[in-house]
Amino acid sequence: MADTNKSDLPDIGDIQKTLEKQIADLRKEITKINKSISARSAEMIDDASEQASDLYDTAAARASRTAQQLRNQAQAVSDVARENPGTTTAVVGVIGLLGFLAGLAIGQSMNNDTSRRWY
Repeated sequence: MADTNKSDLPDIGDIQKTLEKQIADLRKEITKINKSISARSAEMIDDASEQASDLYDTAAARASRTAQQLRNQAQAVSDVARENPGTTTAVVGVIGLLGFLAGLAIGQSMNNDTSRRWY
């Protein structure tokens, strides 16, 4: 058998102290990592918020311009309709007649059963 001296074996107290020191070091590292992740997350949230704000501002500006153009065009159509009431009436009548005829055609094509006619 091989003789082992007590001095060759590490002391349990030393092992425990070493492990406690390693655990403390690991806790410090985890704390640093958590702080780093928190800081990076805050930066990402700020960036996303800024981008969303920019997109909203751009969309709001475009919507405002579009609404203004629609108002201008509606005003122009309204002016033309007031200046030419006879033409306006004829155009609206023709559009209504075309819509009625299109409705009849669609209704007839969808309903091939002659026993269910409305007249």
